Amino acid sequence: MDEQHLIREAERIHRETLVLDAHFDLAMDLMDRTERGEEKVFRNVFDGPFLEGGVDCVVSSIFVSQRFLPEQALRRGLDQVECLRREIELWPERLAFCTTVEEIRNAAASGHLAIMLSFEGAEPIGNDIRLLSVFHRLGVRGLGLVWSRRNYLADGCPFNPVEAGKPGGLTDLGVKVVREAERLGMWIDVSHLNDEGFYDVMELSKKPVIASHSNCRKLVPSPRNLTDDQIRILAKKGGVMGMNGCSIFVGNGPGPFSARDLAEHVDHVAKIAGIEHVGLGLDFCDGFPPPPGESDLLPSRDVIAGHGRIPELTAELLNRGYSKNHIGLVLGGNLLRVLEEVLEP
Repeated sequence: MDEQHLIREAERIHRETLVLDAHFDLAMDLMDRTERGEEKVFRNVFDGPFLEGGVDCVVSSIFVSQRFLPEQALRRGLDQVECLRREIELWPERLAFCTTVEEIRNAAASGHLAIMLSFEGAEPIGNDIRLLSVFHRLGVRGLGLVWSRRNYLADGCPFNPVEAGKPGGLTDLGVKVVREAERLGMWIDVSHLNDEGFYDVMELSKKPVIASHSNCRKLVPSPRNLTDDQIRILAKKGGVMGMNGCSIFVGNGPGPFSARDLAEHVDHVAKIAGIEHVGLGLDFCDGFPPPPGESDLLPSRDVIAGHGRIPELTAELLNRGYSKNHIGLVLGGNLLRVLEEVLEP
């Protein structure tokens, strides 16, 4: 097939398949834009690309920037939940807040965009495990224990070298929080965890675990990517990796990189663990203005130009000979399988 035919076929697959992005910093950006005085942000900024790319479900992170830590972590987390829920209430004809797979499927069938919530770093709960249940009651269903920094639960893997003591695995509170999250029916997300913390979670967890936005360290030697050993262990537990579209985790050197380079990571996971363990967690960030003082955190950006262009990756997978059934698993089927098993305690 020529390139245009592949794109048209990819777009058709997206219309017929439930497409799920397991990681997007939606709530944070919604709140930032709202605080700047913007109105109807989702309708005016985000919805067009979701429709163009045929996206049916997105997991919004709850992420607290460094400048708010530690004093404002809880407030910012709660504010992001409230801001997102309010935006959904303003447009019920299009948006649906979901906490179960059944709700996701019903939303997609009726033309709504399903939105879920997950922590990207548990800073909002601080050292109070009871707050995890509070956020669960507010609809949060995913627990990413850390971002790329240390907190009360574990050590993250920083993007750049930092002066710190020796890294460790899960703290005693981290162990308790993992167990409590599984009891509540929340998925555990190991993206951003250091290697020690990853192996601790794998030993503790009783249910499948996801790495919502991580690629392959064999291809790009970033500590944010998973080793082959980690990928195999994650797969053995029934887990899924969401492919990350941020260029520093996709390719080596200055780039530019494209969907072809991201497809190399799909190939690698499929080869060593099976296509049943690949998903999407694209972590798109080009559309977000950098927070004050953090403009140099990520020196490079997305290899696919936003949600509207996800069919470019699907077209590349078609070009590589993946079946429509296997592509459907990557686009959302694998992650839905994990959520079905995890979300009911």
